[in-house]
Amino acid sequence: MILLAAALVAGPISFFVSPTGSDTGAGTRSHPFRTLDHARGVVREYRHSHPQLNQNIDVVLTRGTYELPQTFVLTPDDSGTPTSVTVYRGENALISGGTRITGWTADAKGWWHVHLNAVADGSWNFDQLFVNGERRSRPRWPKVGYSNITEEVAPTESVKGYGYNRFGFKPGDIHSNWHNLSDVELLCFHIWDMSRMRVSSVNEASHVVTTIGPTGYDADWAKFSKGNRFIAENVQEALSDPGEWYLDQPTGDLTYIPMPGETPANATVVAPRITRMVDVEGSTSGHRYVEHVGFRDLKMSYTNWNAPFLGRFFPQAEVDLSAAIRAEGWRNGFLQKCTVSHVGEYGAEFLGGCSLDSVGTCTFEDLGAGGIKIGETRTYEDESDCANHISIVNSVIAHGGRMHPAAIGVWIGQSAYDTVRGCTISDLYYTGVSIGWTWGYGKSQAHDDVIEGNEISDIGQGVLSDMGGIYTLGIEPGTKLIANRIHDIDSFSYGGWGIYPDEGSSHELIEKNVVFRTNSGGFHQHYGEANTVRDNIFAFARDAEVIRTRAEDHLSFTFEHNIVYWKDAPLLGSNWNGNNYHLDHNLYWRTDGKPIDFAGMSLDKWQAKGQDQASHLADPQFINPAKGDFRLSSSSSARLMGFTDSPAAAPTRTKLRPVKPAFPVH
Repeated sequence: MILLAAALVAGPISFFVSPTGSDTGAGTRSHPFRTLDHARGVVREYRHSHPQLNQNIDVVLTRGTYELPQTFVLTPDDSGTPTSVTVYRGENALISGGTRITGWTADAKGWWHVHLNAVADGSWNFDQLFVNGERRSRPRWPKVGYSNITEEVAPTESVKGYGYNRFGFKPGDIHSNWHNLSDVELLCFHIWDMSRMRVSSVNEASHVVTTIGPTGYDADWAKFSKGNRFIAENVQEALSDPGEWYLDQPTGDLTYIPMPGETPANATVVAPRITRMVDVEGSTSGHRYVEHVGFRDLKMSYTNWNAPFLGRFFPQAEVDLSAAIRAEGWRNGFLQKCTVSHVGEYGAEFLGGCSLDSVGTCTFEDLGAGGIKIGETRTYEDESDCANHISIVNSVIAHGGRMHPAAIGVWIGQSAYDTVRGCTISDLYYTGVSIGWTWGYGKSQAHDDVIEGNEISDIGQGVLSDMGGIYTLGIEPGTKLIANRIHDIDSFSYGGWGIYPDEGSSHELIEKNVVFRTNSGGFHQHYGEANTVRDNIFAFARDAEVIRTRAEDHLSFTFEHNIVYWKDAPLLGSNWNGNNYHLDHNLYWRTDGKPIDFAGMSLDKWQAKGQDQASHLADPQFINPAKGDFRLSSSSSARLMGFTDSPAAAPTRTKLRPVKPAFPVH
C-alpha cells in the first residue's frame, strides 16, 4: 500500500512531480514523485480507495523538463467524476518527446559533429531537429526555389494502377551519386497536396528518377505532371548554410552548422524520439470512456515523424496523420492554457467517442502538419459515437504544415455540434478551417458546427492550390460561419478563396464575415444547395469577387445584404448560367471607376433577370480599407441602407512571432 501525504481539505488534493524527484517519495512538494506514470498510478489507487471523493485531484508538474520515455497513456481507469476532476497542471513545466543532444565537437569550419549510437544501431531516427526552441532545416536542392518536372513518365509495370513513381528532371536537379541516395526525399507538389517520396534510382542519361514507392492513387491529382514543382531534401552535398543539419543514418553521425552566436555551451539541441506525447485511450466499443480528466498550464513539445520507406502521399488535408495528443472516447476533458509545439504531425486530435471536450486559451505552433483534428473520415452507424460538442476557444494555431504542407489549421470531419471561436489561425500552406468529409449529397455526419469570430490569415502563401480560409464539404444543416476575419489567402495557381463551400456544401449560414485580399475570390461555391450568404464584406480579390461553378436544378445560394468592394477584377466569376441563385439588397463598389458588369450584363439587364433588384452601386466609405479597417465611416450612406459594422471589420492586434517559412512562398 502506497503511503500518501495528501489530506482531505477544502481545496484540491495535490500530488507533486519533479524531474529531480523520486518515485519512492510521498508526492508532496518537498518530496515529489519523479515520473508522470508513477503519479498516474497513485491517483488511480487513491480514487479506488476513495470512491465518494468530491474534491479535484491536481497532479502538479513543477519547474523543469520531463523527457518521456514513452507515450503518457490515460485509460478509463483514470477517469474522474463531475465533482472530482483530475487535472495534470504545470508550474513552468515542459513535457518533451525528445532527447537533448550533447557532446558536440567543432571542426575547422566551425561545423558541429556528434556520433549517436542509437541512430547507428537502428533504434532511433529523426527527420527534425530543434535548436533553442527553433526548427532547423535539412539541406535541400535547389537551395532557392523549386525544380520542375520536365516530363511525365509512365509508372513502372510493378505499380501500374497504384499511382506514379517516375518523372523526368532537368540535368543537375537530381544526381545519382548523392550520399545515401535512398535517404534523399523528393518533396513533390501536386495540386492541393504534396507527396514525400524516397529515391530508388536515378538515370542521368535519360534524366528520369524512380521513387521507391508509388503515390498510391491512379488519378490526375496524384500524377507527377510536367511542370509540377519538386525539392530534393536531406541531400548531404547541399549542406552549406547556417541552421542546416544532416544525419547520416547508417553511421549515426549528426552534423549541424550553427547560426551566428550559437555555441555548444549556449545551444539546447533537441531531436524528437516518440511520435505521441499523450494518448487518451477510451473506446466507442462498449462505451468505455476516459472522463473528467484534463491538462492545464503545460508545455508539450518535440514529437517525431519519419518518412515511411515507401514514401508518403494522402489525397487531401493529411488527415490520416495522427497527433501529439490523441484522444478516443475522451469525455468532459480539456486542454487549458497549454502550448503544443515542435511536433511532427497534428497538435491534437479528437476521435470517435469524444464529447464535451474543450481547448481553451491554448497555443499550437511550429507544427509538422496542422493544429487540431475533430472527428474522422468515416461515418458511424450511431451518430452519437462520432466526436461531437468539441470546442476550440480563444486559441492560437500558427506556423503549421512545416513537414506536411497540405495539413489544416482546424479540421472537422464527420462530427457535429463543434465550435471554433475567437481563435487566431495563421501561417499555413493549405486551408485554415475545414468542415465535412462527404463529397456531394451523400450521408454526412457533419452538421451544426459553428466557426465564429476567428482571424484566419496568411493561408496558402503560394505553395499549394485549391484552398480556402474556410472550406466545407457535404450537407451541413445548422453549420454557421459567423463574423470571421479572413484575409491574405494566396494559392500557387487557382483556388485561393476566402470562404469555399465545395462539393455538396448545403444548408449553411455564412454571415457577418469580412474577407479581403484573396487571389481567387472572397466567396466561391463549387456546388451545393440553399446556403445563405448575408451581411458579409468581400473585398480586394484579384481574380473575381463572387464565384459560382456548377449550375444545378435547385437554389444554389441566397446572397443578400453583402458589401462587395474591389478594384479591377470581375465582380462575378465562373458560371452564372441559369437563374438558380438569388442576389439582392447588396452594395457593390468598384474603386477604379470603371463600369460594373454582372457576368457580362449591365445592372439593368441583370435586374431584368430577377437579380439584385434592390441592390445599389455606391461607395460604402470604409474607414481605411487599404489597412484592413472595414468599419463604416459615420457619414457612410451604407448605414442609411441598413448596413452595420461587422464584429470582424476592425483591424485586429494579434501579433505572431516571425517564423522562417518551411517552403518557398510568393
